[in-house]
Amino acid sequence: MYSNWETVIGLEIHAQLSTNSKLFSGSSIAYGAEPNTQANEVDLALPGTLPVLNKEVMNLATRLGIALNATINKRSVFERKNYFYPDLPKGYQTSQLELPIVEHGELFINVNGEEKRVGVTRAHLEEDAGKSIHGAAEGCTGIDLNRAGTPLLEIVSEPELSSAAEAVAYMKKLHSLVQYIGICDGNMQEGSFRCDANVSVRSKGQEELGTRAEIKNINSFRFVEKAINFEIERQIDLIEDGGEVVQETRLYDADKNETRSMRSKEEANDYRYFPCPDLLPVVIDDAFIEAVRGDMPELPDAKKARFVGDFGLSDEDAAQLTNSRPMADYFEAVVADGIDPKMAANWCNGELAAWLNKEEKDVTESPVSAEMLAGMCKRIADNTISNKIAKEVFEGMWNGEGDADAVIEVKGLKQITDTGAIEAMIDEIIASNAGQVEQYRAGKEKVFGFFVGQVMKATQGKANPAQVNQILKQKLTG
Repeated sequence: MYSNWETVIGLEIHAQLSTNSKLFSGSSIAYGAEPNTQANEVDLALPGTLPVLNKEVMNLATRLGIALNATINKRSVFERKNYFYPDLPKGYQTSQLELPIVEHGELFINVNGEEKRVGVTRAHLEEDAGKSIHGAAEGCTGIDLNRAGTPLLEIVSEPELSSAAEAVAYMKKLHSLVQYIGICDGNMQEGSFRCDANVSVRSKGQEELGTRAEIKNINSFRFVEKAINFEIERQIDLIEDGGEVVQETRLYDADKNETRSMRSKEEANDYRYFPCPDLLPVVIDDAFIEAVRGDMPELPDAKKARFVGDFGLSDEDAAQLTNSRPMADYFEAVVADGIDPKMAANWCNGELAAWLNKEEKDVTESPVSAEMLAGMCKRIADNTISNKIAKEVFEGMWNGEGDADAVIEVKGLKQITDTGAIEAMIDEIIASNAGQVEQYRAGKEKVFGFFVGQVMKATQGKANPAQVNQILKQKLTG
């Protein structure tokens, strides 16, 4: 339908930095406090107060620069971005424009099996504004300044994303990365990681960018995809009907699945940026950068390559395991207990991931510890239980019934491996189903599944499947 058009998307990600206090004051940034209980004189912009830079933000910003293979500017400058809004008591936001801390990075994404490099224009430090609370009292809007001054890192991509799927892949990759390197908790429900999407369309082959609309403050991957797809269709339909796209800021309404106009988009010069007279330029040196580099964890792409190389996993399994650092750590703890890596990967990416998803838990909240999963895998390896029975054991462990050995014992799930007992059952089943035996021997091999099913039914699924198959073949062809 829209084959004559192409989309150009750039994302601005706001990641709240994992510090204990604000960017320029000692106030706490803990989430969920009573309104206006975490805002001091600096946050309230009382006369005579002066900002003091939180040193930790430079460490965290530098970590991101290293992770993005970016330029880390040894000299960066804070500027005042001037605008009036009720939740911004200073009348300006302290941010970075001309000389940000991080520039010219890159992030690699994978969509439909194809890798793509996306440039990261910059990542700059800035303070968050407060929050307007509409309906706090009838006909009134309240202002909560707890969030005012919270340290943010705004991460700006090049306009190199060409679909909503690519935008989501980029956002997910960055979401995983900031958590991996410990600079942001990534909590989208609490607003710690949110996205503004700049979307424009142009005719195929056209070099000049189309007029963009910015969709503000989207806080879920699903909504990013829906908002961008709606906006693409809106812009194309508007142009094809003879209209023009207006540069503006829009909001996404999840209930109606549409974007709507918020305000015309301001240019940078409308903000009257100028260097903040209360803050000196921030200067760091090579020793600082190297100290941060030395403290960096293994990055996701490197970890994925190691999982493939050292453990013999497929790219797909390794990618799924390394999407989150806690899951990667969990997997490695299982393997460290002597479990075959492929078996561990199958259980982590399969049953464990399914239960976590079903109950909306993070792996750090899993009732089944890595030690417990490893214990269960050992019972599969030594033929105490089959893979099928193991699912029942896993469910028991998840529901708090103890470790694998306890669940197996209490529920009587131990696999039957006594060859004589299995043979006796098979003889009885073959004797009772002469017609099916005749069909199998006449070449109808599908009937073999019938016999396997009968044996497993008779043993309540406890017979060793490999032994059942071997003995059945011997008996039926004999």
